[in-house]
Amino acid sequence: MSEKLTIAQWSSDDQPREKLRDHGAEALSNAELLAILIGSGSTKETAVELMKRVLGDCNSNLNTLGKKSIRELCQYNGIGEAKAITILAACELGKRRQREKAEERPDLGSATAIYNYMHTLMQDLDVEEAWALLMNQRYSLIRPVRISHGGITETAVDVRVIMKEAILSNATVLALCHNHPSGQARPSRDDDRLTQRVKAACDTMRIHFLDHIIVCDGAYYSYNEQGRL
Repeated sequence: MSEKLTIAQWSSDDQPREKLRDHGAEALSNAELLAILIGSGSTKETAVELMKRVLGDCNSNLNTLGKKSIRELCQYNGIGEAKAITILAACELGKRRQREKAEERPDLGSATAIYNYMHTLMQDLDVEEAWALLMNQRYSLIRPVRISHGGITETAVDVRVIMKEAILSNATVLALCHNHPSGQARPSRDDDRLTQRVKAACDTMRIHFLDHIIVCDGAYYSYNEQGRL
């Protein structure tokens, strides 16, 4: 009889961790997700096979699994107290997630909204910073990314970094924002050149370049509102 393969010896397409990394969590079965948590099975079965057996005894119902005690889970060969606690902790997190509302993302669809959001971060800065605001198609913020500190020129800001962050975040809308500690909101030639380079990169990547906002204390300049995009 051939020796049983361990998960590490499986094809990379069949290994749970690699499968999640390459195809996303939704591509994994419940048993595969649980196998990632416990890490290993026993000498007789892999972690995936072990968790398939445990789930089978729960009628493939995660709610039933979450009602099991540590002692009950430890009856399975390959599950000790630490693994049992990990399984029950994961089940509890799933229950708590269901009870919580999705995090509300700021709506940054206008220059005023962007200014109000970024002014709180920039009002006390004594040096220039540039930020990229990455959004979805509804102009809801995915995340802000600081891309430069201590000087804003077309050479100081790497447009490739902005595009990389946007792609990794699945952003479809992007706004650029930087401050003028001098209090003068009027853009410089460097600001103009940077805006043009970011706009060209966004056009190439089919990302909507919403605006470039210059933030001052109590005032702002919007390239979009000035019809310069």
